[in-house]
Amino acid sequence: MHELSVACAIVEGVVEEAERLGGVRVKAVHLRVGPLSGIDKEALCFCFDLAAEGTPVAGAELRVEEVPVVAYCPACVGPTPQVKQGRELEVVALEVFDEAPTG
Repeated sequence: MHELSVACAIVEGVVEEAERLGGVRVKAVHLRVGPLSGIDKEALCFCFDLAAEGTPVAGAELRVEEVPVVAYCPACVGPTPQVKQGRELEVVALEVFDEAPTG
């Protein structure tokens, strides 16, 4: 299940960004995922919760926007049109709590 390694990489990046922002607490992570990315949404959500345990991202919600495949074929005669969208796997935003971290 490669979704676990993807989730770990996402959590690592989010932790780094949260620290860069002054140690903010993350409420939600917004992700764009295309069907050609090879990612199973449900497996990624499950793995995200596991990967976030024990980190400052624990308890954050993973919000996944599914991006449709978009292809472009200028002549409409070629066997393989140019795929313009659908391979995405990117963190596009973080929601953080307004209050300072406690502890």
